[in-house]
Amino acid sequence: MAKKMIVILGTTASGKTRLAVRLARELQGEIISADSRQVYKSLDIGTGKDLQEYIINGCKVPYHLIDIIDAREEFNLFEFQKRFYEIYSGLIAKNALPIMVGGTGLYLESIILNYQLPPAPPDQETRRNLQGKSIEDLQKDLLDLNVHQHNKTDMEDEDRLIRAIEIARARLRKSPDLIKKTAIDAAVFGIRWERSVLRERITSRLKQRLKEGMIKEVEMLQKTGLSWARLDALGLEYRYVSQFLRGKSSYDEMFTRLNTSIHQFAKRQETWFRRMERKGINIHWINGDDYNLLKESVIQSLNE
Repeated sequence: MAKKMIVILGTTASGKTRLAVRLARELQGEIISADSRQVYKSLDIGTGKDLQEYIINGCKVPYHLIDIIDAREEFNLFEFQKRFYEIYSGLIAKNALPIMVGGTGLYLESIILNYQLPPAPPDQETRRNLQGKSIEDLQKDLLDLNVHQHNKTDMEDEDRLIRAIEIARARLRKSPDLIKKTAIDAAVFGIRWERSVLRERITSRLKQRLKEGMIKEVEMLQKTGLSWARLDALGLEYRYVSQFLRGKSSYDEMFTRLNTSIHQFAKRQETWFRRMERKGINIHWINGDDYNLLKESVIQSLNE
């Protein structure tokens, strides 16, 4: 059976978006983003939206699930799935090729492996019972619910831990409100670089983002209503730059810590992708920015 969707994944700074957009332009496709932070409005430089990459020879390649929610709000996996399937069905109906691209492993995996997720609205009783518990006790409560893996931010922030527990408990309950889904046969491609090259790309991109005004972006977000706590919860660039703006670190300390954390994040992404392969997801790896090989492989998968 010919594939119904193309997935292009990769670590931060792998160049996956640029390749995916070029592919979408040539194959009459549209991009569905699988990035847990690019959904937020005004988080531009720090999340690497690089929206100029979606314009090729003056033509804009359509994209979805970018800039869809206020940064003061929370976006979760259930909401991602719900919106994804609505978009996917619309693209299939008009014969456009869906190309999902991103590096948020949980989002990617939830679609490829067809996770069944119930809605998980805030549970005030649960929140009252959990308030006042230590971080260690909340972590134990979450892990006791048989949660296999959570990102580091979820495990260290009290509010995110409580929310993760709410979601995990909702998954244990049967719900009549499961998302209506379409079975998707996807071909999955991964973009990877030799480790030393990826390290250089990460550091170079961080320097470029700082030159483009990332510190000013974070400063403006705070001045226009985003709390320091929320910036901290958004992680990486927003956490370390906000600490610098509050005088908790020097510029050099901020750069060093942030650069190290992004490298560690890339390693966690690689670990997640290997985990996806162990779960049976066949990832066709493309070395570097070999667009011709990617295009050839994608066309073959679409015609099989």
